[in-house]
Amino acid sequence: MKRIAIAAGDSRGERSHKRIGAITVVASFFMAFAGATVFAQSYPTKPIRLIVPSGGGGAPDILGRLVAAKLSDGLGQQIIVENRPGAGGSIGMEAVAKSTADGYTLGLATTSALSVAPTLFPNLGYDPVRSFEAVSQLTSGNFVIFVNSSVPANTLRELIDLAKSKPGQLNYASVGNGTPHHIAGEAFKLAAGVNMVHVPYKAQAHLGLLSNDVQVMFEGLGPFLSHIRSGKIRALAVAGPERFGQIPDVPTTAEAGLPDYEITANMGLVAPRETPPDVIRRVNEVLVKVMATNEVKEAFFNQGLRAISSSPEQYAALIRDDVVRWARASKAAKAKID
Repeated sequence: MKRIAIAAGDSRGERSHKRIGAITVVASFFMAFAGATVFAQSYPTKPIRLIVPSGGGGAPDILGRLVAAKLSDGLGQQIIVENRPGAGGSIGMEAVAKSTADGYTLGLATTSALSVAPTLFPNLGYDPVRSFEAVSQLTSGNFVIFVNSSVPANTLRELIDLAKSKPGQLNYASVGNGTPHHIAGEAFKLAAGVNMVHVPYKAQAHLGLLSNDVQVMFEGLGPFLSHIRSGKIRALAVAGPERFGQIPDVPTTAEAGLPDYEITANMGLVAPRETPPDVIRRVNEVLVKVMATNEVKEAFFNQGLRAISSSPEQYAALIRDDVVRWARASKAAKAKID
């Protein structure tokens, strides 16, 4: 009778099992890789949803719909825009974060939703860095300091002097608590040494400025460009390093005597975490081409913004940096929910 001995860790039987296990692991890896590649090549096979975390009529909605239409042409599938406003954009971004990571839900990420909301809302349903896959940055732009034309201030210095002479009597509007407009106002109060009252609007905050229900607003150029030309609104300063070509006579805050006050906001495209990398790359490739078209560049320019694009990695790095920068600004300005 032959004696069969199995020595632990050193038998042909165990080596055979190891080889089979290794082959199985390798085969599984290549099957998964092949499956992902086939999925990416066929993507998209049905309509895509783009969640915009703000109401209709503002720059995110206007530009988001334009980008969606052009991206739809490039991908060969309809992109349906869904507005989910509220809580500084956090309601919409939570919906994105909790969606299936299959490439059929995208989110228009704003500075408000990704960078400001986490500093003011304690129980967000998402993490601005870990809950999303970055696709591409879309734009970057500086705010402008606006006043109603009835306000007796033609320069930034005159506005500051007026606010100091009437503490608590001037109101400034924002598009809601926990938005860049809100932080911009609180940061201005700190930088200029003035006391103004914050009036948050759920939507259409610019109408409050036009009617003089509020006297001051910190906003991008786009919503007010026609009202500047009609004389209903006065632009006092650009809160950035360069003047705007559309309003070349309006100085920067540094030129107007407030050098430490600059407000920059960004927008970009994100997807739920663990969306397949090949899908992210596919959307990014089309988006880069979209953002380079003259039609898109002109539309963004008319909103006082630059149409730009980036790699997913570059946009992810910007999100991380922005979260830190806005948290610092919120803390310095002692911003809080009204």
